[in-house]
Amino acid sequence: METAKAETLQERQQRLQHIMQALKKQYPDAPLALKFSNPLELLVAVILSAQCTDERVNQVTATLFQKYRKPEDYLNAPQEELENDIRPTGYYRNKARALKACCQMLVEEFQGEVPRNIDEMTRLPGVGRKTAAMVLGNAYGIQQGIAVDTHVRRVVERLQLSDKKNPEKIEQDLMEMVPREQWTWFSNAMILHGRHVCTARHPRCGECVLKPWCPYPDKTA
Repeated sequence: METAKAETLQERQQRLQHIMQALKKQYPDAPLALKFSNPLELLVAVILSAQCTDERVNQVTATLFQKYRKPEDYLNAPQEELENDIRPTGYYRNKARALKACCQMLVEEFQGEVPRNIDEMTRLPGVGRKTAAMVLGNAYGIQQGIAVDTHVRRVVERLQLSDKKNPEKIEQDLMEMVPREQWTWFSNAMILHGRHVCTARHPRCGECVLKPWCPYPDKTA
């Protein structure tokens, strides 16, 4: 197979169609692993998931979300108490500060509601396009971006769907090729595929449904 550098944009889009069809069969619903029941909970969970497994985050938020139900609860909690409540997720001091700063802006500028616009969401302290796209798509069903996390970036690089290195530039390339109504599903499916099949070390190429359309030179049998 020719590498992506030799592909025309049309050829790459055609290959992506096959990739998306295979992903759809493998991950028809592609839910997030993070557990949440409202936009604030998902926003908090995504912030806590930095450098932490989703499983650990879910363990912490099972009790956290019973205690902290609205932005004011995070603001009113003593710093040390909030740190202790999220300690198992790691980097708990920085995360506690980020949660407080984020919730302060939610209260002061958005009446305590998580905004429904990606430009407004990315104004929140510590919230980039990846986090905003995940929350908007999964909590509100609003398609305003494709979440490019480490898993998506790795899978995209191996599939040679973009030659960019910057996550936002990768996102722009993907948004030009993936139909808008599928942005959130595509993000979630790529995350799942990167987490369980196209792993950083020892990718499971032999059982990968995308193998026929993958030009990754180090594929294993």
